[in-house]
Amino acid sequence: MSLLYLTGSLRNPRVPEIANRLRGVGHHVFDDWYAAGEHADDEWQKYEQQRGRTYEDALYGFAADHVYQYDLAHLKDADAVVLIAPAGKSSHLELGWAIGAGKPGYIFFDQIPERWDVMVKFATRVFFRIEDMLMGIPV
Repeated sequence: MSLLYLTGSLRNPRVPEIANRLRGVGHHVFDDWYAAGEHADDEWQKYEQQRGRTYEDALYGFAADHVYQYDLAHLKDADAVVLIAPAGKSSHLELGWAIGAGKPGYIFFDQIPERWDVMVKFATRVFFRIEDMLMGIPV
C-alpha cells in the first residue's frame, strides 16, 4: 500500500473528501495537517505580530519549526505527493520538494484553471477528473 502525502489549501473543504476517496481505492493518505483549520496560518501570523516579531523572526521560531518538521517528516515518509488545486505557495513548495527528491508528484484540478501554467508539466501526471486520479495513481 502506498503512502500519499495529500497537500492543498486549509481552506479547501474538498480535501477530506478527496482523501477518503483515495483511501477507498487502497491508498494510505496523510492529510492530518488539515486538522489545523482554515485560519491556522492567519492565527500564527497574528500571534507572532502580537509578540512584536517580524516574518523572518517568526520563521525561525519554535512554532514554525515544529510545523515545518512535522510536515517534512511526513513528506519524507511518503511514496508520492498529490496536490489538490487550488492551493497556495506551501503546497506548491511541498510538491516541488517531493518531485526534486525523486518522488512521483500529481496535481488534481477539479476544474480547468482560469490561467493556464505550462510548469505543471513538472508533475508526474495532472488529473482533471477524480475518477481518472483514483485509477491513475498506483496503489
